Amino acid sequence: MRQSGILLHITSLPGPEGIGTMGKDAYQFADFLKAAGMAIWQVLPISPTGYGESPYQSFSTYAGNPLLIDLALLVEEGLLKPEQQAAQPNRQDSVDYVAVIAHKEKRLREAFAAAQGKLDEEIAAFVDEQSHWLPDYALFRALKAHFGGGSWLAWPDEAIRHRQPDAMRRYAQQFRDEIAFHSFVQYLFFRQWRALKEYANGQGIRLFGDMPIYVAMDSSDTWAHPEVFQLDVNLKPLGVAGVPPDYFSRNGQLWGNPLYNWKALKRTGYRWWMERMRAMGEYFDLIRVDHFIGFSKYYDVPYGATTARWGQWRRGPGRAFFDRLNQDVPGLNIVAEDLGAVDNRVRGLLKYCGYPGMKVLCFAFSGEEDNPHLPYHIPRNCVYYTGTHDNDTAMGWWESAASSEKKLARKLLGFQKDDQLCEAMLAGVLQNKANTAILPMQDILCLPTDARMNTPGTLGGNWQWRMKPGVADEELAARLRELNHQYGRGKT
Repeated sequence: MRQSGILLHITSLPGPEGIGTMGKDAYQFADFLKAAGMAIWQVLPISPTGYGESPYQSFSTYAGNPLLIDLALLVEEGLLKPEQQAAQPNRQDSVDYVAVIAHKEKRLREAFAAAQGKLDEEIAAFVDEQSHWLPDYALFRALKAHFGGGSWLAWPDEAIRHRQPDAMRRYAQQFRDEIAFHSFVQYLFFRQWRALKEYANGQGIRLFGDMPIYVAMDSSDTWAHPEVFQLDVNLKPLGVAGVPPDYFSRNGQLWGNPLYNWKALKRTGYRWWMERMRAMGEYFDLIRVDHFIGFSKYYDVPYGATTARWGQWRRGPGRAFFDRLNQDVPGLNIVAEDLGAVDNRVRGLLKYCGYPGMKVLCFAFSGEEDNPHLPYHIPRNCVYYTGTHDNDTAMGWWESAASSEKKLARKLLGFQKDDQLCEAMLAGVLQNKANTAILPMQDILCLPTDARMNTPGTLGGNWQWRMKPGVADEELAARLRELNHQYGRGKT
């Protein structure tokens, strides 16, 4: 089935809370997608953001981001009073994370106080349901605040760093109220997320989520399960993740995530990973596995290195991992993010799994005849994008593109004037034979570079863009619906 969708993270939705939420505007966007003939809403990771507010450096692979909780819904439920919602961050074009975090935490603590004695049974049932991760996460957040917000590797109490039983019991008792607060916040998040997903599915829209292959070093996952990672006796990583130098980065990219101990994981039947994938299958209808290459081969940079130049490739788990996944968690709809250092081993694994890979139209015009992103090289079993959250917008790319790229783009996409670029890019992806076409909202709106979501390797100014209120209107939906109809995608 030929289908299409839109990439727009929840934080980028309009609304009055200084950041997009799972409230009214999210439901209206699901309606917009249906009216536009779309079948997919792609979002970025929904987990709590960490360093630099990146959703790819999260404190937990399981937890939901409290900033996405809609406060207006809590007012409707009687957990907040209307006046408690006052003085919200009012920036509409971007997210002021400092202001939003302070405001939302205050309101969520007020809601927690109001919920005492009212939702105890529901929350207890939720904690029991999520017992494989939530108690560790809630204690981790309490300890992190207690020790000044630094990495758990720097906590002054060695006993709790190493999770010694006496220390675990002592701190769990000491911070029982704070643990209860973080459990309550997760209860709210997943109640709102499940309601939104149910509504979207009812409108014929599938939620396409994003799962980073790696977890952050400073996360409850690493602290709670050190045996999963390549750590020394002091719990420091032996090596960290990254990618080697290439055309775009002279020193490569040093991500800093701990690497998996794949041999130890294999001895357990990849149990930790099976639990993670099972959860992702519950959160999303489709799952984009970020850096799929890492299952075939991973780049190992010595811990403490200042650049990624000194790393080396090592073999990942390969087919054995996916054989186990198909056995233990069958039926997942996985899309493999296979951009980057793709070789025959990676291609072989992707073919073995049968997952659709990714191609990006903005990458197509370098001039090489064998460029896999060229429209006439795109396979059916593929998700084709104008660009991703890590790329410049189509208009931003065009403004800085070489004259040779522009010449080839005009020839292949059949346009001449600069103001025809975005329409030509959208049509180039939608008319292609790829089964799935995804359009970032910034490219649909033909926005310049300042609407870019992320610039890899930079800190500050990322993850902030928000869509202006009212732009996803009936006229735009009708235009997209006509394009979908013209190119045989979605509902008419």
